[in-house]
Amino acid sequence: MITIMQKKAPKRPAVSRKEATHERIVEVASRVIRRSGYDGTGVADIMKEAGLTHGGFYAHFDSRDALLAEAGDRAGADAVAKVARVAAGAPEGQALQAMMRAYLSADHIAAMETGCPVSALGSEMPRQAPEVRRAATVHIKEMIDLFARQSPDWGQPQAHERAMALVCALIGAATVARAVDDPKLSEALCAAMLKHLTTAVA
Repeated sequence: MITIMQKKAPKRPAVSRKEATHERIVEVASRVIRRSGYDGTGVADIMKEAGLTHGGFYAHFDSRDALLAEAGDRAGADAVAKVARVAAGAPEGQALQAMMRAYLSADHIAAMETGCPVSALGSEMPRQAPEVRRAATVHIKEMIDLFARQSPDWGQPQAHERAMALVCALIGAATVARAVDDPKLSEALCAAMLKHLTTAVA
């Protein structure tokens, strides 16, 4: 009788204190930039909210722009992952509609600090450092690809083109809905855009 020895799964290396601190700074920064904007976010503000001293910043980042790029990358990755989960949980053939509803939902409009960073920061992005813009560009492309893959004609050139227009429309609608100070108007703007887009992709 041959006994097969089970190999133990290799242990994951423990996260060092420095790595954990770095992670906390990036996580806090990813929320703060969406809440206060790139230009309204200082290193001291981020470090204070992370429960750390300002002096410890340069042990983790070469510059403020390096932190903003990493924080933007984290925010973008989180946003894409949320939309992907919505698509995965939708009934067959309903993923595109579910993604649009989630993006223009009252919850997403209200949750700027944890929502899509492009609709929260888009107007500031052109004036940021190249590495900050690069992080945003990567996730905008991912979002477009995610929408294109849910298109009924995925694989055809028009699917990607439609996805680009769709993502731009969603981001624009969310930006305007957050800009107005009238909750009823904000809700109506999202409802009108959702109705229009649902008809367009049907």
